[in-house]
Amino acid sequence: MRLIFGLVLIVGLALAGGAVYMARNYIGLYQTELAKERAARAPAVATVQVYVAKRALKYGEPLTRADVYLVEWPQAALPDGVFQDEAGLFPPDAPGPRLLLRPVERNEAVLAVKVTQPGEDAGLTSRLERGMRAFAIKVDVASGVSGFLRPGDKVDVYWTGKVNHGDERKTRDVTKLIEAAVLLIAIDQSASEVDSATIARTVTVAVRPGQVAALAQAQSTGKLSLSLVGTGDDTVAAAIEVDQRSLLGLEHPPQAAPKARSCSIKTRRGGEVNEIAIPCPD
Repeated sequence: MRLIFGLVLIVGLALAGGAVYMARNYIGLYQTELAKERAARAPAVATVQVYVAKRALKYGEPLTRADVYLVEWPQAALPDGVFQDEAGLFPPDAPGPRLLLRPVERNEAVLAVKVTQPGEDAGLTSRLERGMRAFAIKVDVASGVSGFLRPGDKVDVYWTGKVNHGDERKTRDVTKLIEAAVLLIAIDQSASEVDSATIARTVTVAVRPGQVAALAQAQSTGKLSLSLVGTGDDTVAAAIEVDQRSLLGLEHPPQAAPKARSCSIKTRRGGEVNEIAIPCPD
C-alpha cells in the first residue's frame, strides 16, 4: 500500500514539475513575442515634448503651471513658437504671469503668439493687426443684435439717415450698407468672451484709417445698425441702398424736363412795344 502511495506521489510531482516547466517556457515565449510586437509598433517618426493646455483657456486669463502639461509631438509638424521646457514658459525670475492673448482649447499647443511676455498686460492693442485701428460704435438693443454679439464676430454696418441732392425739398430717408464683415474686438469695455447675452452700449471694431473716417462721419450724420455675419460665411455683400419708395415698391416720380431758355429784347416805338428773340448768351 505504501509502495502504491509512493508511486502516485512521485508521478504527481513529475507531472507538476513538467507543468511548471511548460508554463515557464510558454510565458517566456509570450514575453518575447510581446516585446517584438511592441518594437514593431514603435513610432516611425521622431517626437519632442511640448506644452499643451489641460483645459480651455480664455482671453486675459493668467497661465499657470496647473493649466499645462507635456505631450509627445511629431517633430516634423512642430508649430512655430511652442514651449518645450518649463524655464521657457515660466521663467524663474519673471516679474509676473503670462496672460492669454487668444482663447486656447483643451489639448491645444501653447504658442508664443497666444500669450504675453511674463508680467506684460494683455491690452486691446494686442488684438489689432498691423495697419488696423480700433473704433467704437454706439449701439442699443435694436442696433446691437439684441446682445448676441461676441468679440471675434464679424458684422455688416448699415447707415440710416437723410439724403438730398442739392435740393432740401427732395430730402429722402435712406438705409445703406457702408462697411461689410467688420471684425468686433471688444464689447463695451471687455475684449474677452461673453458668457451670456448682454445689451451693449458700445462695440469696438478693427478697421483701417479710411474706414474710421467713414464710420465717424456716418455716426455723426445718422444712425448705425449692425447685422451679424455667420461663422464661415465668406460671401461679399453687394452695394445695398434702400429708401421708403423702394421699400414699398413705389416708382420714383418722373423728373420734369427743364424748360428751354428763351432770350429776347424789347423795343419801344412810340406807344408800341416790340419783343425780338435773340440767342441766349452762354
